[in-house]
Amino acid sequence: MRLVCILRLRTLNFSPVKSVLSLFKSAPKVKNATYFSPGEDCLKAILAFIGSATTSLKICVFTISDDRITNAILAAHRKGIDIQLLTDNEKLFDKGSDIRQLSQAGISTKIDNTPNHMHHKFAIMDHAHVLTGSYNWTRSAALYNHENILVTSDAHVVADYSKEFNRLWKEMDPFRS
Repeated sequence: MRLVCILRLRTLNFSPVKSVLSLFKSAPKVKNATYFSPGEDCLKAILAFIGSATTSLKICVFTISDDRITNAILAAHRKGIDIQLLTDNEKLFDKGSDIRQLSQAGISTKIDNTPNHMHHKFAIMDHAHVLTGSYNWTRSAALYNHENILVTSDAHVVADYSKEFNRLWKEMDPFRS
């Protein structure tokens, strides 16, 4: 019986399994972690998260006014990463807002035009990782504010955030810069 099992195993084609496993080996290493500010830890986590993207970034934030984050998003866009950006309309035209720059670079951008605020601060990378927390994507968040970031690859968390992003994406208006 044992010999029969071994002989049957030898006849199976494991190349599809090896192919799937190679995807996991080549996937970016994103560790589950927490970060706090003031200080550079949250900023570094965001920059590393954006820089680790290999296929897609879904970004849902109240505003972006930190050029370091904007530059990382633009670099990912130039690498061919598919980027979708959701943001609030209130901070859109504030001095220092980088939303128009990102939209003009060709990043697909939608805005919340309701009287309420889209105050989320999260990103989904490669449909497999989530970065979320209180951290506003601004310079003052790194310099002065007490903020937090959580990065996770938990499949249930990723699914929940993806569902919320997709819901908002359907509801919000395209931004015309």
